[in-house]
Amino acid sequence: MNFMNQKIWNAEHSSVWREIVSRFGQSEYDDVSKRTGHMATLKAEYDAKAYARNRKAEYDQLNQFEMQFDDKRDDTTTWVDKINEIKGRHPK
Repeated sequence: MNFMNQKIWNAEHSSVWREIVSRFGQSEYDDVSKRTGHMATLKAEYDAKAYARNRKAEYDQLNQFEMQFDDKRDDTTTWVDKINEIKGRHPK
């Protein structure tokens, strides 16, 4: 599991250890000052992807295939409008 897929940031989670060790090595994790810096970097990366997690949660609630079908059948743009509305609420 990649730490970016966690629902809530947890600095004590083992995936943080895995990320630091896989990117920088075990010695970087063992050095507390370097570990703190790497954890700050990982937290910033996690926070930067908040919009994607929020969008995904809303996209998952839509019945997109049915909306696309209805739009083609009825010549409407309901699906596109809904997607743009979600993107507007959660900009990059």
